[in-house]
Amino acid sequence: MSVLEESARTALQAWGLSGDAGAPLGNGLINRTFLVEHAGGRLVLQQVNAIFTPRIHENIQAVTNALTRAGMKSLELVPTLDGKLYAESDGVWRVYRHVEGVSVDVATSGPQVRSAGRLVGAFHAALNDLSHEFIGQRLGVHDTERHLATLREALAEHDGHRLIAEVRALADALLEAASCLPDLPSVSLRVGHGDLKLGNVLFECSAPSTALCLVDLDTVGPIKLAHELGDMWRSWCNRSTEDDDEATLDLDVMRESWAGYQAGFGRAALADERDAALLGVEWISLELAARFAADALRESYFGWNPAKFRARGEHNLKRARGQWSLHRAFRATRDERRAIISLER
Repeated sequence: MSVLEESARTALQAWGLSGDAGAPLGNGLINRTFLVEHAGGRLVLQQVNAIFTPRIHENIQAVTNALTRAGMKSLELVPTLDGKLYAESDGVWRVYRHVEGVSVDVATSGPQVRSAGRLVGAFHAALNDLSHEFIGQRLGVHDTERHLATLREALAEHDGHRLIAEVRALADALLEAASCLPDLPSVSLRVGHGDLKLGNVLFECSAPSTALCLVDLDTVGPIKLAHELGDMWRSWCNRSTEDDDEATLDLDVMRESWAGYQAGFGRAALADERDAALLGVEWISLELAARFAADALRESYFGWNPAKFRARGEHNLKRARGQWSLHRAFRATRDERRAIISLER
Protein backbone atom coordinates (compact mmCIF):
# COMPACT_ATOMS: atom_id res chain seq x y z
CA MET A 1 0.00 0.00 0.00
CA SER A 2 1.51 3.31 -1.07
CA VAL A 3 1.61 6.53 0.96
CA LEU A 4 -1.13 9.01 0.03
CA GLU A 5 -0.09 12.19 -1.73
CA GLU A 6 0.16 15.34 0.36
CA SER A 7 -3.12 16.95 -0.78
CA ALA A 8 -5.10 13.82 0.10
CA ARG A 9 -3.45 13.49 3.52
CA THR A 10 -4.22 17.13 4.26
CA ALA A 11 -7.87 16.71 3.25
CA LEU A 12 -8.30 13.71 5.57
CA GLN A 13 -7.53 15.89 8.57
CA ALA A 14 -11.11 17.22 8.34
CA TRP A 15 -12.24 13.71 9.32
CA GLY A 16 -9.61 13.36 12.04
CA LEU A 17 -7.71 10.79 9.98
CA SER A 18 -3.99 10.65 9.37
CA GLY A 19 -4.15 8.96 5.97
CA ASP A 20 -0.79 7.25 6.39
CA ALA A 21 -1.57 4.63 3.75
CA GLY A 22 -3.72 4.51 0.67
CA ALA A 23 -3.73 4.17 -3.08
CA PRO A 24 -5.55 5.49 -6.17
CA LEU A 25 -8.82 3.63 -6.75
CA GLY A 26 -10.64 2.99 -10.04
CA ASN A 27 -10.17 4.64 -13.41
CA GLY A 28 -12.79 7.40 -13.30
CA LEU A 29 -12.16 10.47 -15.45
CA ILE A 30 -14.09 13.02 -13.39
CA ASN A 31 -13.17 12.70 -9.70
CA ARG A 32 -9.82 11.69 -8.18
CA THR A 33 -10.38 8.67 -5.93
CA PHE A 34 -8.28 6.99 -3.24
CA LEU A 35 -8.76 3.92 -1.07
CA VAL A 36 -7.77 4.71 2.52
CA GLU A 37 -6.93 2.14 5.18
CA HIS A 38 -7.58 2.99 8.81
CA ALA A 39 -8.34 1.21 12.07
CA GLY A 40 -12.13 1.50 11.66
CA GLY A 41 -12.20 -0.01 8.18
CA ARG A 42 -11.65 1.01 4.59
CA LEU A 43 -12.79 4.40 3.35
CA VAL A 44 -12.98 6.02 -0.09
CA LEU A 45 -11.62 9.55 -0.37
CA GLN A 46 -12.57 11.60 -3.42
CA GLN A 47 -11.56 15.00 -4.70
CA VAL A 48 -14.72 16.24 -6.43
CA ASN A 49 -14.41 17.79 -9.86
CA ALA A 50 -15.02 21.55 -9.91
CA ILE A 51 -17.85 21.10 -12.46
CA PHE A 52 -20.04 20.11 -9.49
CA THR A 53 -21.24 22.50 -6.79
CA PRO A 54 -20.38 21.21 -3.30
CA ARG A 55 -24.09 21.24 -2.47
CA ILE A 56 -24.66 18.15 -4.63
CA HIS A 57 -23.76 16.27 -1.44
CA GLU A 58 -27.17 17.23 -0.09
CA ASN A 59 -28.65 15.39 -3.09
CA ILE A 60 -26.43 12.37 -2.48
CA GLN A 61 -27.34 12.17 1.19
CA ALA A 62 -31.08 12.46 0.47
CA VAL A 63 -30.84 9.65 -2.09
CA THR A 64 -28.65 7.33 -0.02
CA ASN A 65 -30.87 7.81 3.04
CA ALA A 66 -33.92 6.87 0.95
CA LEU A 67 -32.16 3.79 -0.40
CA THR A 68 -31.19 2.72 3.11
CA ARG A 69 -34.80 3.13 4.29
CA ALA A 70 -35.85 0.89 1.40
CA GLY A 71 -33.44 -1.78 2.58
CA MET A 72 -31.03 -1.35 -0.34
CA LYS A 73 -27.26 -1.38 -0.21
CA SER A 74 -25.87 2.10 -0.81
CA LEU A 75 -22.86 4.32 -0.56
CA GLU A 76 -22.69 6.23 2.72
CA LEU A 77 -21.13 9.67 3.14
CA VAL A 78 -19.00 10.04 6.28
CA PRO A 79 -19.42 13.49 7.89
CA THR A 80 -16.38 15.54 8.87
CA LEU A 81 -15.54 16.23 12.50
CA ASP A 82 -17.73 19.35 12.36
CA GLY A 83 -20.65 17.48 10.80
CA LYS A 84 -20.28 18.60 7.18
CA LEU A 85 -20.74 16.32 4.17
CA TYR A 86 -17.50 17.51 2.53
CA ALA A 87 -14.33 19.43 3.27
CA GLU A 88 -12.55 22.16 1.32
CA SER A 89 -8.79 21.91 1.07
CA ASP A 90 -7.29 22.72 -2.33
CA GLY A 91 -10.64 21.68 -3.77
CA VAL A 92 -13.68 19.83 -2.45
CA TRP A 93 -13.21 16.42 -0.83
CA ARG A 94 -15.59 13.79 0.52
CA VAL A 95 -15.35 10.42 2.23
CA TYR A 96 -17.52 7.34 1.65
CA ARG A 97 -17.51 4.09 3.56
CA HIS A 98 -15.96 1.56 1.23
CA VAL A 99 -18.32 -0.99 -0.34
CA GLU A 100 -16.55 -4.22 -1.25
CA GLY A 101 -17.42 -5.10 -4.83
CA VAL A 102 -16.25 -5.32 -8.44
CA SER A 103 -17.20 -3.40 -11.57
CA VAL A 104 -17.07 -4.32 -15.26
CA ASP A 105 -17.05 -2.29 -18.45
CA VAL A 106 -18.64 -4.95 -20.66
CA ALA A 107 -21.45 -7.34 -19.69
CA THR A 108 -20.35 -10.95 -19.35
CA SER A 109 -23.65 -12.83 -18.96
CA GLY A 110 -27.42 -12.57 -19.18
CA PRO A 111 -27.91 -13.07 -15.42
CA GLN A 112 -25.44 -10.26 -14.77
CA VAL A 113 -27.31 -7.66 -16.82
CA ARG A 114 -30.69 -8.91 -15.57
CA SER A 115 -29.46 -8.35 -12.02
CA ALA A 116 -28.08 -4.92 -12.95
CA GLY A 117 -31.39 -3.98 -14.57
CA ARG A 118 -33.26 -5.16 -11.47
CA LEU A 119 -31.01 -2.95 -9.34
CA VAL A 120 -31.75 0.12 -11.51
CA GLY A 121 -35.51 -0.60 -11.32
CA ALA A 122 -35.35 -0.98 -7.54
CA PHE A 123 -33.29 2.24 -7.34
CA HIS A 124 -36.02 4.11 -9.24
CA ALA A 125 -38.78 2.56 -7.12
CA ALA A 126 -37.05 3.45 -3.84
CA LEU A 127 -36.78 7.09 -4.93
CA ASN A 128 -40.22 7.34 -6.52
CA ASP A 129 -41.73 9.30 -3.62
CA LEU A 130 -38.59 11.12 -2.52
CA SER A 131 -39.33 14.71 -1.51
CA HIS A 132 -36.13 16.68 -2.01
CA GLU A 133 -35.19 19.87 -3.84
CA PHE A 134 -32.27 18.80 -6.00
CA ILE A 135 -29.42 21.29 -6.27
CA GLY A 136 -26.82 21.87 -8.97
CA GLN A 137 -28.50 19.90 -11.75
CA ARG A 138 -26.79 19.83 -15.16
CA LEU A 139 -29.16 22.01 -17.16
CA GLY A 140 -29.54 21.10 -20.80
CA VAL A 141 -27.30 18.04 -20.64
CA HIS A 142 -29.80 16.11 -22.81
CA ASP A 143 -31.11 19.07 -24.81
CA THR A 144 -30.59 17.43 -28.20
CA GLU A 145 -31.70 20.46 -30.18
CA ARG A 146 -29.12 22.59 -28.38
CA HIS A 147 -26.37 20.05 -29.12
CA LEU A 148 -27.36 19.98 -32.79
CA ALA A 149 -27.27 23.79 -32.86
CA THR A 150 -23.78 23.64 -31.33
CA LEU A 151 -22.72 21.30 -34.11
CA ARG A 152 -24.00 23.74 -36.74
CA GLU A 153 -22.13 26.56 -35.02
CA ALA A 154 -18.91 24.52 -34.92
CA LEU A 155 -19.17 23.86 -38.66
CA ALA A 156 -19.58 27.57 -39.36
CA GLU A 157 -16.80 28.64 -36.99
CA HIS A 158 -14.16 26.13 -38.13
CA ASP A 159 -14.50 26.09 -41.90
CA GLY A 160 -10.71 25.83 -42.27
CA HIS A 161 -10.21 23.02 -39.75
CA ARG A 162 -8.11 20.06 -40.95
CA LEU A 163 -11.07 17.71 -40.29
CA ILE A 164 -13.85 19.91 -41.66
CA ALA A 165 -14.63 17.78 -44.72
CA GLU A 166 -14.98 14.57 -42.71
CA VAL A 167 -16.94 16.22 -39.92
CA ARG A 168 -19.23 18.04 -42.34
CA ALA A 169 -20.14 14.79 -44.12
CA LEU A 170 -20.92 13.15 -40.80
CA ALA A 171 -22.81 16.20 -39.53
CA ASP A 172 -25.05 16.26 -42.62
CA ALA A 173 -26.03 12.65 -41.91
CA LEU A 174 -26.65 13.37 -38.21
CA LEU A 175 -28.80 16.42 -38.87
CA GLU A 176 -30.84 14.54 -41.46
CA ALA A 177 -31.37 11.63 -39.05
CA ALA A 178 -32.44 14.01 -36.27
CA SER A 179 -35.15 15.50 -38.49
CA CYS A 180 -36.68 12.04 -38.91
CA LEU A 181 -36.74 10.95 -35.26
CA PRO A 182 -40.15 10.69 -33.56
CA ASP A 183 -40.69 12.97 -30.57
CA LEU A 184 -40.15 11.48 -27.15
CA PRO A 185 -43.40 10.82 -25.26
CA SER A 186 -44.30 13.05 -22.34
CA VAL A 187 -43.53 11.02 -19.21
CA SER A 188 -43.16 12.40 -15.70
CA LEU A 189 -39.58 12.90 -14.58
CA ARG A 190 -38.17 10.11 -12.44
CA VAL A 191 -35.48 10.51 -9.78
CA GLY A 192 -32.65 8.63 -11.42
CA HIS A 193 -28.92 8.09 -11.41
CA GLY A 194 -28.08 10.23 -14.44
CA ASP A 195 -25.02 8.27 -15.63
CA LEU A 196 -25.89 4.59 -15.87
CA LYS A 197 -22.83 3.28 -17.66
CA LEU A 198 -22.16 -0.33 -16.68
CA GLY A 199 -19.02 0.68 -14.81
CA ASN A 200 -21.22 2.50 -12.28
CA VAL A 201 -22.85 -0.79 -11.20
CA LEU A 202 -21.00 -2.56 -8.38
CA PHE A 203 -21.29 -6.36 -8.27
CA GLU A 204 -20.63 -8.73 -5.41
CA CYS A 205 -17.04 -9.99 -5.34
CA SER A 206 -18.05 -13.60 -4.66
CA ALA A 207 -20.94 -13.51 -7.14
CA PRO A 208 -20.09 -11.13 -10.01
CA SER A 209 -23.48 -11.74 -11.60
CA THR A 210 -25.24 -10.21 -8.59
CA ALA A 211 -25.56 -6.41 -8.66
CA LEU A 212 -24.90 -4.81 -5.30
CA CYS A 213 -25.33 -1.03 -5.59
CA LEU A 214 -24.85 1.98 -7.86
CA VAL A 215 -21.84 4.26 -7.45
CA ASP A 216 -20.87 7.73 -8.75
CA LEU A 217 -23.95 9.53 -7.48
CA ASP A 218 -22.95 13.08 -8.42
CA THR A 219 -25.64 13.25 -11.12
CA VAL A 220 -28.63 11.91 -9.17
CA GLY A 221 -31.85 13.86 -9.68
CA PRO A 222 -35.00 14.14 -11.77
CA ILE A 223 -34.48 12.88 -15.32
CA LYS A 224 -36.56 11.75 -18.27
CA LEU A 225 -36.96 7.98 -18.37
CA ALA A 226 -35.98 8.06 -22.05
CA HIS A 227 -32.65 9.68 -21.19
CA GLU A 228 -31.97 7.48 -18.16
CA LEU A 229 -32.61 4.17 -19.94
CA GLY A 230 -31.31 5.47 -23.27
CA ASP A 231 -27.92 6.27 -21.80
CA MET A 232 -27.93 2.97 -19.91
CA TRP A 233 -28.55 0.90 -23.04
CA ARG A 234 -26.17 3.01 -25.13
CA SER A 235 -23.47 1.83 -22.72
CA TRP A 236 -24.61 -1.69 -21.90
CA CYS A 237 -25.69 -2.94 -25.34
CA ASN A 238 -22.63 -1.93 -27.36
CA ARG A 239 -19.99 -4.65 -27.42
CA SER A 240 -17.57 -2.30 -29.16
CA THR A 241 -15.74 0.51 -27.41
CA GLU A 242 -16.23 4.24 -27.93
CA ASP A 243 -13.00 4.21 -29.96
CA ASP A 244 -14.39 1.77 -32.55
CA ASP A 245 -15.88 3.06 -35.80
CA GLU A 246 -18.50 0.32 -35.89
CA ALA A 247 -20.82 -0.52 -33.01
CA THR A 248 -21.70 -4.11 -32.10
CA LEU A 249 -25.27 -4.11 -30.81
CA ASP A 250 -26.29 -6.88 -28.40
CA LEU A 251 -30.08 -6.92 -27.99
CA ASP A 252 -29.91 -9.85 -25.59
CA VAL A 253 -28.48 -7.36 -23.10
CA MET A 254 -31.53 -5.15 -23.62
CA ARG A 255 -33.89 -8.10 -23.27
CA GLU A 256 -32.38 -9.30 -19.99
CA SER A 257 -31.91 -5.87 -18.43
CA TRP A 258 -35.44 -4.75 -19.37
CA ALA A 259 -36.92 -7.84 -17.70
CA GLY A 260 -34.81 -7.15 -14.64
CA TYR A 261 -35.74 -3.46 -14.62
CA GLN A 262 -39.49 -4.13 -14.57
CA ALA A 263 -39.08 -6.72 -11.83
CA GLY A 264 -36.99 -4.33 -9.75
CA PHE A 265 -39.41 -1.44 -10.24
CA GLY A 266 -42.26 -3.67 -9.13
CA ARG A 267 -44.69 -3.33 -12.02
CA ALA A 268 -44.89 -3.63 -15.78
CA ALA A 269 -44.14 -0.45 -17.69
CA LEU A 270 -47.00 1.71 -18.95
CA ALA A 271 -47.48 2.37 -22.67
CA ASP A 272 -45.82 5.81 -22.66
CA GLU A 273 -42.94 4.47 -20.55
CA ARG A 274 -42.39 1.74 -23.14
CA ASP A 275 -42.33 4.34 -25.92
CA ALA A 276 -39.81 6.37 -23.95
CA ALA A 277 -37.62 3.29 -23.47
CA LEU A 278 -37.92 2.44 -27.18
CA LEU A 279 -36.92 5.84 -28.53
CA GLY A 280 -34.54 7.05 -25.83
CA VAL A 281 -31.57 5.05 -27.12
CA GLU A 282 -31.99 6.51 -30.60
CA TRP A 283 -32.02 10.08 -29.31
CA ILE A 284 -29.14 9.55 -26.87
CA SER A 285 -26.80 7.88 -29.38
CA LEU A 286 -27.48 10.58 -31.97
CA GLU A 287 -27.03 13.33 -29.40
CA LEU A 288 -23.65 12.00 -28.28
CA ALA A 289 -22.51 11.57 -31.87
CA ALA A 290 -23.33 15.26 -32.45
CA ARG A 291 -21.45 16.31 -29.31
CA PHE A 292 -18.35 14.35 -30.32
CA ALA A 293 -18.54 15.72 -33.87
CA ALA A 294 -18.72 19.31 -32.64
CA ASP A 295 -15.72 18.79 -30.38
CA ALA A 296 -13.79 17.19 -33.23
CA LEU A 297 -13.68 20.77 -34.56
CA ARG A 298 -13.66 22.77 -31.34
CA GLU A 299 -11.22 20.44 -29.56
CA SER A 300 -12.05 21.93 -26.18
CA TYR A 301 -14.27 19.62 -24.10
CA PHE A 302 -13.84 15.86 -24.23
CA GLY A 303 -10.63 14.24 -23.07
CA TRP A 304 -8.52 12.25 -25.51
CA ASN A 305 -5.80 9.62 -25.68
CA PRO A 306 -2.54 11.07 -27.07
CA ALA A 307 -1.01 7.60 -27.21
CA LYS A 308 -3.51 6.52 -29.87
CA PHE A 309 -4.52 9.70 -31.68
CA ARG A 310 -2.77 12.65 -33.29
CA ALA A 311 -4.93 15.16 -31.45
CA ARG A 312 -8.23 15.64 -29.66
CA GLY A 313 -10.06 16.21 -32.94
CA GLU A 314 -9.11 12.85 -34.41
CA HIS A 315 -10.14 11.01 -31.26
CA ASN A 316 -13.52 12.74 -31.08
CA LEU A 317 -14.21 12.15 -34.77
CA LYS A 318 -13.60 8.44 -34.16
CA ARG A 319 -16.01 8.53 -31.22
CA ALA A 320 -18.61 10.41 -33.25
CA ARG A 321 -18.49 7.78 -35.98
CA GLY A 322 -18.88 5.03 -33.40
CA GLN A 323 -21.97 6.63 -31.89
CA TRP A 324 -23.41 7.28 -35.36
CA SER A 325 -22.94 3.57 -36.11
CA LEU A 326 -24.66 2.71 -32.84
CA HIS A 327 -27.56 5.05 -33.64
CA ARG A 328 -28.05 3.41 -37.03
CA ALA A 329 -28.00 -0.02 -35.39
CA PHE A 330 -30.65 1.03 -32.87
CA ARG A 331 -32.76 2.62 -35.61
CA ALA A 332 -32.56 -0.51 -37.79
CA THR A 333 -33.75 -2.68 -34.90
CA ARG A 334 -36.64 -0.48 -33.74
CA ASP A 335 -39.25 -3.16 -34.49
CA GLU A 336 -37.23 -5.85 -32.77
CA ARG A 337 -36.67 -3.61 -29.76
CA ARG A 338 -40.37 -2.76 -29.66
CA ALA A 339 -41.10 -6.48 -29.35
CA ILE A 340 -38.60 -6.76 -26.48
CA ILE A 341 -40.02 -3.77 -24.63
CA SER A 342 -43.58 -5.06 -25.11
CA LEU A 343 -42.75 -8.17 -23.09
CA GLU A 344 -43.99 -8.30 -19.51
CA ARG A 345 -41.49 -8.96 -16.76
